[in-house]
Amino acid sequence: MTNKNYAEVAIIGGGIVGCAIAYYVAKAGIDCMLIEKGDLASGTSSRCDGNITIVDKDPGFDSLMSLASQELTAELEKDLYLPFEYRTQGSILVCDNDAEMEVANEWVNIQNQAGLKFKLLDHSDIRQESPYFADDIPGGLECETDSLINPYLFCYSLIDRAKEYGLKLHTRAEVKHVSKKEEFLIETTNGSFTAQKVVNAAGVWAPFIGKMLDIEIPIKPRKGHIMVGGRQRPIIMRNVMEFGYLMNKFQRERIADPETLKHGVALVLEPTESQNFLIGSSRQFVGFDARVDFNVVQTMAKRALRFFPKLDDFNIIRTYTGFRPWTEDHLPIISAVEEVPGFYIAAGHEGDGISLATITGKLIEEMISGKETTISIEPLRYDRFKRKVVHM
Repeated sequence: MTNKNYAEVAIIGGGIVGCAIAYYVAKAGIDCMLIEKGDLASGTSSRCDGNITIVDKDPGFDSLMSLASQELTAELEKDLYLPFEYRTQGSILVCDNDAEMEVANEWVNIQNQAGLKFKLLDHSDIRQESPYFADDIPGGLECETDSLINPYLFCYSLIDRAKEYGLKLHTRAEVKHVSKKEEFLIETTNGSFTAQKVVNAAGVWAPFIGKMLDIEIPIKPRKGHIMVGGRQRPIIMRNVMEFGYLMNKFQRERIADPETLKHGVALVLEPTESQNFLIGSSRQFVGFDARVDFNVVQTMAKRALRFFPKLDDFNIIRTYTGFRPWTEDHLPIISAVEEVPGFYIAAGHEGDGISLATITGKLIEEMISGKETTISIEPLRYDRFKRKVVHM
């Protein structure tokens, strides 16, 4: 008889990263459970957009990791039974000015040299993408391998399949304490569980789990706002970001008005399968204050109108916020922790959790199974932060 309160591997966190880990670990035939304090996808994964992109990644390791994740997601579209609104139309970055176009041209060349499918777009290309674009956009670039999903549905689809592979699911079980002697003891609001190995996939809450085992995890919550547009005429068929999004993400110098810079605002517009559209984005360090800041929303709306001036009469039906798990070097922690044998961290993806969920799940399964990993895990190691001072 199966013991539902014991597993070889316990995964803490039922967001998209935890769900992907649960899928790959269960599929590998490993006895596993997933423990989530609320419902599946009730945290960051239900408060974000659905981009699986390379277009917004730094050239090099970051881009290649995203490409590996895109390829795994394409495979999952065939293995998962529940549809998750998977669309492979590519995505575009648009430039605000000629200076950004110069950088975009360099960006395309670097990504092409790395073997990625990027293409520079001129003014006429942008006009063909959407009749709603402003007339003075000089151009941009596209990445044809980018795709979109519904993150909420993706989580449920992953767990539906993982349960068929043997996953034990425990929701509404907030972890209150984790300790280790011969095995891990995980005490929750919905019972106690034991496991040989624990994967901390708790996103912005990962540091709280780490502290229970005296492990400091250098992740901070970075708040983002998203506006939801009502069902109206299709604006654009694929995801679009402005080039300034990259500048914000990697904290690089950018030409923009003071309010846009202050709130870390940059245009992201994503069409959904239900014919709504999402508008972002903002980036703020305000702790765990989830309140909607209408100064930020106003700045986002103004930024959207700079690129899509004809949206001035479209309806915005709601706005919400979510917390992105930020690390200082903008790479996630996907790693074993030497100080606590059997303890793994899979968190710190910031705004890339959707893009990198599948490769994260695959890497954790490979580490647990002792296999050679799909990509190098050296840049993702937990102990990289010990080699320098991390400012929190």
